[in-house]
Amino acid sequence: MELFIYVFAALFSVINPLGTVPIFVGLTKEDSKKERSKTSILTAVNIFVILLISFFTGRFILNFFGISLDSLRIAGGLIITTSGFALLTGSFSKHKGMDKPKVQEDAFQRDGVSLTPLAIPMLAGPGSISFLIGLYQEYELWQDKLIAVTAILSVCIATFLVLRSSHYIVNILGASGINAISRIIGFIVIAIGVEYISSSVMNLLKNLFN
Repeated sequence: MELFIYVFAALFSVINPLGTVPIFVGLTKEDSKKERSKTSILTAVNIFVILLISFFTGRFILNFFGISLDSLRIAGGLIITTSGFALLTGSFSKHKGMDKPKVQEDAFQRDGVSLTPLAIPMLAGPGSISFLIGLYQEYELWQDKLIAVTAILSVCIATFLVLRSSHYIVNILGASGINAISRIIGFIVIAIGVEYISSSVMNLLKNLFN
């Protein structure tokens, strides 16, 4: 249960579906309620597939390029930390490249936005992918991996519910409310990233002096 809560909380914070709510609303404002539900479901499914592939195949990528787990955790920690700062400073869209006119124009012209830009890079980005690759290496028992997969699925379900209710969330909280929650989540994300970096640096120093 502790592992499930840890993976769910960390992954949900890094993915941060609440930060994507204004973008989802903007991209689907011309859609019907049924179409928005379909986009929400497809986005959640795409995220689950991407995260699951990253979780189970990431170790082969590490082995192929000769990257150590600590190096990956440091790189992932830096990415997670920068994402946290983007949330904390209210520049999440800019951080994901959604502030560029060409990117916005391309997004609005797409028939379907569930894969890009919603699933990639808004939700299943480098931070969540590197987190899961490191998680697979850290927990070797299949029982732990099954718990992690269950947590990933739960995060995707939660993301679907948030996106499905995005128009109601905007009406209730407003832009300022969403911004305030995103800043709180941003602080948590920064703490996760710093913890990743500090623990990996300590491991590298121990190996260096042993």
